[in-house]
Amino acid sequence: MTHFCPTLFLALCTVTPLAATAQTPAPASNTGSFHLATTCARAMPLFTAPGERRWAEGWQPQMLSGSVQRGSVFRTRHENGRPTTWIVTDYEPGIGHASYARLVEDSNMGLVDVRCTDERAGAQVQVTYTLTALSDAGRAFVEHFLAGPHYRAMLEEWRTEVSVALAK
Repeated sequence: MTHFCPTLFLALCTVTPLAATAQTPAPASNTGSFHLATTCARAMPLFTAPGERRWAEGWQPQMLSGSVQRGSVFRTRHENGRPTTWIVTDYEPGIGHASYARLVEDSNMGLVDVRCTDERAGAQVQVTYTLTALSDAGRAFVEHFLAGPHYRAMLEEWRTEVSVALAK
């Protein structure tokens, strides 16, 4: 007959897995929108890796697989020269939706969602970034990038540059 040691049992029962004790950062998110004087059918191709070349200064994606379809992978060097690897998680221009996952090694990782809705006077574009910091430097980046003033300025820049590209 095996005797049970209550002290040992108590010690085993109170062991907490390492993952449960480590403080993990919560994803941070911001959403904003802007108006374009066009239709979503004309705007959506500009929110792809190749399409963004038409309006985003310094945007030179290196296509690693595919193009715009789900699962396509590309790399950029847009954030302080650090390589950012992207994967298309969804691209459905017919319903006005593009979604990407992105990783900036040793900095941050997250999602970018673009939704376009046709309106009577044009299109409303909504952009959501959801980011998780992977380091202290990444935390500083995420806090700055998603802060209201920076995020609004970025979306205003998008609106201006996309409008210029559409006018060409």
